Amino acid sequence: MFDIPERMNAADYFVDRHLREGRGDKVAVVDVGQGTEYTYRQVFEQVNRFGNALKHRLDVRMEERVMLLLLDSVAFVAGFFGSIKTGAVPIPTNTLLQTDDYRYLLNDSRARVLVVSAALLPRISAILGQAPYLHHLVVDGDAELEDIPSQIRPHRLAELLGEQSGTLEPEMMSKDDPCFWLYSSGTTGFPKGTVHLHHDMLVCLHTFGRHVLGIKDDDRTFSVAKLFFAYGLGNALFYPFGVGATTILYPDKPVPEKVFEIISKHKPTIFYSVPTSYAALLNVAGAEKRFDTSSLRLCVSAGEALPPALYQRWKTRFGVDIIDGIGSTEALHMFISNFPGEVVAGASGKVVPGYEAKIVDENGQPVAVGEVGDLLIKGDSICAYYWNKHEATKSTIEGHWIRTGDKYKMDENGVFYYQGRSDDMLKVSGMWVSPIEVENTLMEHEAVLECGVIGAEDDAGLVKPKAFVVLKPGKKGSPALTEELIRFVKSRISPHKYPRWIVYVDSLPKTATGKTQRFKLRNLK
Repeated sequence: MFDIPERMNAADYFVDRHLREGRGDKVAVVDVGQGTEYTYRQVFEQVNRFGNALKHRLDVRMEERVMLLLLDSVAFVAGFFGSIKTGAVPIPTNTLLQTDDYRYLLNDSRARVLVVSAALLPRISAILGQAPYLHHLVVDGDAELEDIPSQIRPHRLAELLGEQSGTLEPEMMSKDDPCFWLYSSGTTGFPKGTVHLHHDMLVCLHTFGRHVLGIKDDDRTFSVAKLFFAYGLGNALFYPFGVGATTILYPDKPVPEKVFEIISKHKPTIFYSVPTSYAALLNVAGAEKRFDTSSLRLCVSAGEALPPALYQRWKTRFGVDIIDGIGSTEALHMFISNFPGEVVAGASGKVVPGYEAKIVDENGQPVAVGEVGDLLIKGDSICAYYWNKHEATKSTIEGHWIRTGDKYKMDENGVFYYQGRSDDMLKVSGMWVSPIEVENTLMEHEAVLECGVIGAEDDAGLVKPKAFVVLKPGKKGSPALTEELIRFVKSRISPHKYPRWIVYVDSLPKTATGKTQRFKLRNLK
């Protein structure tokens, strides 16, 4: 195992240490949006300038919150580690939310400072007067700073950093002090602030980073998932910064052609994405011939289960494994994963060394091998609690264990198979049906691009599977195709699992992380 000192500061480990160990001139960040590269020394100075601005201009004290509504850029890196270095608590925030969501997050977190990309300023301008705890607005980029409520002082990030020293000693913290928050996606209610501690990123680095990724200082990482996600934060920041590697940051929407262009030009060795994005990338005609993907040694998927058909198509066309796994905002990153060279298509993989997992029934008792139950995991990267959500904390975190909200089964080899969210499982003809299994089967058909399966009542009031199907370009829905798809499913899995209804749609409703929003499918006719 690895030792984490009682007194530490995560920013010192992930930033300052590289200068002490001689990596100051190594490229740390490729900021694609700016077209600029930053060395670890330059990042170190930006981090220090941001920290000094918090302390000397913005009067931010230890444990006060700094909300980061920033696109993926070196500004995010400076804001995140600069806050941590002073003992303040950054909150990386989803850039895809609606205005009212930001009002809730500002008031729930009581953030003293909001740092926002200029392009995102219109999203929050209307609610600034409804954020009584906010004292300072810092804008990265060119934007008009007029009509800001009088109680909030506006600043330009470039000017703030330019005024400050590039030298700053880290505030020594307990390894168990709050380090940063991440808000959960809130699919079942208001988002919950998960409070992560200074040691959490190191735990992930020395578990998934070491044992699964095998990440080293000569790696270059590129993540479709953005930095405000727990998945993206590890992919593109604390894993590469943990070993002195290089991260490639892209601020805009990761449209497939642009993703391939970035891979071809900037040569990442590790590529992270989500199944929806992999499906879109596979739809780019001739991509394996038009773009140079030879730098990739490993691809990673998370956010939702990776269908075996997608894995096989990617492997065939690009010759690189995709390792699928499961993590969560609460656990910070992956705790069950496939391993390079040991991929089981359609499975989440095995428990990552450093974590424990168990599958239990409704009474909390372990289920037999091959039986479906609720997944609980144990590991030291799990958040301390939900901010201001006492009952939610108690119902989710049980001592050292946390309920993930996922249904799983495990085979005799210790391989875990995702069966859906706990509230998504269907009881059909007295037997459990995993919507994931039905979706994966439909995805194997040559006409299906993606699909979502829910439960719907038949005329007798009994629940049966219902599929919403997005067809590949050039394919059209018809009664004949519906019958063909039903026969296809029946021929491959237990007959009671086939979809009784198939609805053809142009797209599926998804969260920002690419997960299908089944509750929205239930509202479709």
